[in-house]
Amino acid sequence: MGNRLEARSGRDRWSGAVLAVVVGLAAAPVAAETDTIRIAEQFGIGYLPLQMMRQHGLIEKHGEALGLELTTEWLQFSGGSAMNDALLSGSLDLASGGVGPLLTIWDRTNGSLNVKGVAAINSMPLYLNTNDPDVRSVEDFNDQDRIALPSVKVSIQARTLQMAAEQAGMPYDALDDITVSMPHPEGVAALTSETEITAHLTSPPFQYQELADPKIRRVLSSYDVLGGPSTFNCVYAAASFRDDNPKAYQAFVDALNEAMEMIYEDSAAAARVYIEQSNSKEDPATIQKMIEDPEIRFTTAPQNTMKYAEFMHKVEAIRNLPESWKDYFFEDIHHLEGS
Repeated sequence: MGNRLEARSGRDRWSGAVLAVVVGLAAAPVAAETDTIRIAEQFGIGYLPLQMMRQHGLIEKHGEALGLELTTEWLQFSGGSAMNDALLSGSLDLASGGVGPLLTIWDRTNGSLNVKGVAAINSMPLYLNTNDPDVRSVEDFNDQDRIALPSVKVSIQARTLQMAAEQAGMPYDALDDITVSMPHPEGVAALTSETEITAHLTSPPFQYQELADPKIRRVLSSYDVLGGPSTFNCVYAAASFRDDNPKAYQAFVDALNEAMEMIYEDSAAAARVYIEQSNSKEDPATIQKMIEDPEIRFTTAPQNTMKYAEFMHKVEAIRNLPESWKDYFFEDIHHLEGS
């Protein structure tokens, strides 16, 4: 009898403990998703999908469809390095930039914040333009030259220039000392004026603005260096943002996909959005022509990004060598034909 009473008493204590846990869990507040998404972009037509999202309130629209009342805060940076710092400090939820900055922060946070790509947002060529008639290739630059690009050593332009130098038989960092960090619009102004800047490695529409000047020529395209079309920009975030805010994250992804569709459904309307959102003085027809350029694609599928990863690992810019592009992009897009 005593043993049975002791057993029953033990079961009662166990049941009471389980009940207390269950009641406690029921009483604990459920963590609410964020009601504000902080998104950063940079300069240029490569960020058109994000501008479409802002212009048409697509994130808010898709958030509402998922039962969320979302607001968005948009920030603008001139380079990937500053944007990565903002993401690491927690003052930013979604960053957008080149493949180089994505790989840098993926490597730096691997095993901690686990920052990864949400999606690519385009594939487009980057041009190295010069106003120096004596420069025909990267081998022709000297110590007197200055090459403008968004962020020295870390931007996708900087990595592309390093790869071009190596392919020309030079040390990969041979041109690093003559590069200058400069926002794209300032780079255009510097190259087309009498300044120390003799070359600019930039992106659409800025490279085409420069080439309209008869004194300026193209030295190379990133497609030459990569051996074909490649991703220029992508969006990336910490795993905690994705895990803690699944609906808000999905609202962003859905909005991005709709923005891509809208660009291709009406390129003229998309050109007008770019001009309005960027305060551009470009002719809308000129922007529309860029959007329709066969070399430019607005797509969420990463393209040729592993070539950057392999190069950056070889020169010890990143410690971890990914096995494939899927290592540094979240699984939501792993079904796409990426590279």
